[in-house]
Parts: sequence; C-alpha cells; structure tokens
Amino acid sequence: MQKRILITGAAGFLGSHLCEYFVKKDFYVIGMDNLCTGTLKNIEHLFPLKNFEFYHHDVSKYVFVPDRLDYILHFASPASPIDYLRIPIQTLKVGSLGTHNLLGLAKVKNSRILIASTSEVYGDPLIHPQSEEYWGNVNPIGPRGVYDEAKRFQEAITMAYHNFHGLETRIARIFNTYGPRMRLDDGRALPTFLKQAILGEDLTVFGDGDQTRSFCYVSDLIEGISQLLFSDYFLPINLGNPQEISLNEFAKEIIKLTGNRQKIVYKELPIDDPKQRQPDISKAKALLNWEPLVLREDGLKRTYDYFLSCLVK
Repeated sequence: MQKRILITGAAGFLGSHLCEYFVKKDFYVIGMDNLCTGTLKNIEHLFPLKNFEFYHHDVSKYVFVPDRLDYILHFASPASPIDYLRIPIQTLKVGSLGTHNLLGLAKVKNSRILIASTSEVYGDPLIHPQSEEYWGNVNPIGPRGVYDEAKRFQEAITMAYHNFHGLETRIARIFNTYGPRMRLDDGRALPTFLKQAILGEDLTVFGDGDQTRSFCYVSDLIEGISQLLFSDYFLPINLGNPQEISLNEFAKEIIKLTGNRQKIVYKELPIDDPKQRQPDISKAKALLNWEPLVLREDGLKRTYDYFLSCLVK
C-alpha cells in the first residue's frame, strides 16, 4: 500500500526538497503551506503528478486532512531573522498552535510525526561544539526570542505528546543548510554573500567576522531527515555539517568563487547573534549512520549557479 505523508511548509526551501524527495520515493505527498514565506514556484513542477497534492492552509488554524496519514513532517515556520522579525506573532503561533494542531492530527491518524527544530534552541552557545545535551543560552525576550522560544516550546510539547500519549515523534535540530531554492532575500550570510558577489557589491559582514557557522548542503540534510524519520530514536538529534568556518573566511571563499573583486565591509553585530555554530553529530553518526557527504566547494558552486540563473532572468 502506498504510504501517505503530510509535509507542512511545503513551498519553502527545505519543504520543497522534502516533497520532491518523497514523491521520488513513491509516497503520496500532501504539501501544505500558507505561502507566508514560501513560493509555489518551488513545487509547481510537482503539481501534474498523481502522487502529489497541495493544500493552501495555515497550520496555526485547525488542520484537516482526509483519509489516513502514515507520516507528518512539520516544517512550517519562518526560519530567517528577516522573516521572524517581520512577523513575530505568526512565528510564535506556528511553533505553538501549529505544532499542537499537527500533534493532535498525528494522534488522531496514528501517524509518526517529525518536527523541524533548530540549532537556535542553543542560542548564543557557551559550549562548543553543541551537543544535544546542552540546554542552551537563550534570551527569551530579545528580538530572536520569538523564533528561539517557539522552537524550544515545539520540542517540549512534542516530547509531552510522546510521553503522555505514546505518540511516535522525532525531533531534528537543524543547523545552517543551503542550496538551490534558498531565497535571495533570506537575510542570512550565505544567500546575502552570494547575491552581493553576483551583483558586484561589497560583502557585508556583521561584527568582526570571527563568528563561525557550519553549512550543510540541502541534499545531505534531506537524507538525514529521512534516516531520522524511519529510525527508532525519539529524542532531539543534531543534523548539520560539523565543518566550521569563520564568516571572514567564508566571505573570501565566495569572492574567489564568483571571480569578482569585492571588498568586505563590516557593520554592527545584531543583538544576540550567535558567535559560534558547530554541531556535534556523534549521535547522528552512531544512531542513523548519517553524516554529510557534499563538500562545501561543490555545494557552493551548485548554489551559486542557481542564484545566478535567478538574477539574470
């Protein structure tokens, strides 16, 4: 019997890749998105397929899906500072009300549900690298708190449903991910650098540039999500690339990739911006037999080609 899977945030960056992945695996895929930050362009190539359908719906409101559901992937949420600072209330609602609605749906349908958490639950970390046992250093009332605390609540209610109702749950703590279908106006370092470099603008680094990030290519992350979904592990697990790089060095890599001669200009660091981001993926390696395979050089080239095609249209 063909498996049925609901993917929320389906028109977003990660959601669209997940829809494509499970369609190719011959699942019947139901995509759901309110198009607050996603775009139908990301999934329009799936519309003619018999094993894909799309619901234009906000999961913060009551969610109804007819017939059975085997799996739910909850990826509906603004994910970049430019978005969750613009729509802070909606960000909190999708992490709380939206997650509650989908957990309730999973309970009714007897579905396994995987929720997309984030490395932002660690805040501006005081330990390095970040393991799943670290509880984080988060400012709940700072500008980033609307996203950080929405995700922390999301994890808490998911574990409550697992422990109280015996629901089959999975929690993925996702670190920085990149690849085709990222938005050019995402606001995060990688798309901003690439866009500025392609347009011949100077690259903007916030702070002194010594803060670090770890970038995982999207195909690696999607495979990790799949491995986690079909595993027996229900506690939070880090998914990301542990290869750490400073933003100064990363900006230089982008300039070299594009072949232009921009300068790096510096601006004030935003409040509560994390100084270090590096996942400890020991659990993912041991329990899921997963680790990233795509080299940053290769992933950046693919992403650069995608952005270039978007900007020259």
